[in-house]
Amino acid sequence: MEDFLRVGVVTSTHGIAGEVKVFPTTDDAARFKKLKEVFVDLGREQLTLHIASVKFFKNMVILKFKEFGSINEVEKLVKKDLMISRELAVPLSEDENFICDLIGLLTVTEDGEELGALSDVLQTGANDVYVITDKSGRELLIPAIKQCILDVDLNEQKMTVHLLEGLLDL
Repeated sequence: MEDFLRVGVVTSTHGIAGEVKVFPTTDDAARFKKLKEVFVDLGREQLTLHIASVKFFKNMVILKFKEFGSINEVEKLVKKDLMISRELAVPLSEDENFICDLIGLLTVTEDGEELGALSDVLQTGANDVYVITDKSGRELLIPAIKQCILDVDLNEQKMTVHLLEGLLDL
């Protein structure tokens, strides 16, 4: 499991006072109002940034950090991920998992047949779709619904699925 979770990506600077535009990668962008700090990996160093203000514009979040006062200072943040520690993450309900914890899970059928590894999660609106990639590189799409996803065991790094009729034929 990852120690840090991505909540957004800095897309550009905003104005001259050191604000940045952030594309939120969290389900609820309003959570930025409750965040006090985020982490940024700059390669050579990891910065802890303290959030001074939060604004919303269209699908973006505009953040001002206490550590920066000008556009020149925040330019190094563009295209960088904003991370939070797992302790600050939104609590999940019983059948929910963070996508980063699902990636790489060995996927097997209820009969024990190995299908491959979960390589991606497509968020379609109605329900997520899990992309399972087998050893030959072929992809299988499985809807993330209770009828298909029988068990997710993060400790064992394994997901057990029920294949609905016709899923393997596609």
